[in-house]
Amino acid sequence: MNRNIILIGMMGSGKTTVSKELSKELPHYTLIDIDSEIEKSTQKKISDIFLKHGEPFFRMLEADKIKKFCSNNMQVISAGGGAFENEQNRKIMLENGVVIYLKATAREIYDRIKNETHRPLLKRNFSLEKIETIMKNREKNYLKANYTIDTTGKTPYNIVKEILGVIND
Repeated sequence: MNRNIILIGMMGSGKTTVSKELSKELPHYTLIDIDSEIEKSTQKKISDIFLKHGEPFFRMLEADKIKKFCSNNMQVISAGGGAFENEQNRKIMLENGVVIYLKATAREIYDRIKNETHRPLLKRNFSLEKIETIMKNREKNYLKANYTIDTTGKTPYNIVKEILGVIND
């Protein structure tokens, strides 16, 4: 297989960690983290971009990076939590790779990220309920991915093994 492997899902679902582990198993693939690419090109943290320029500006930068990187092959791409909400991003990702939705329960996500301070959508009113609301709003689009893998209670190693199992079928 030489298509891109694109990981989507909520913040805290494991995209960054799993993409790093997956790229170790696929050494001929390039690892691309869309948020990191945005930070490199702007020389600003994602949270600062949200604060100074707002979410619409961030989403524009995100769409540009998705268009740029999805045009290549043989990459493991970790997309931001909200990237798959944009119809054009969804179309580009689905046409240029195998899209895998990493799903976790709201409780699991809350427990994983409750001590992190760099999540712009959770700066205010951070709670289990807020995560549940975001998840509920995004679920219909996340389910348009080629595959769904539940990451709840699983190690990155086991998630990678599941991914390799579905993409090699």
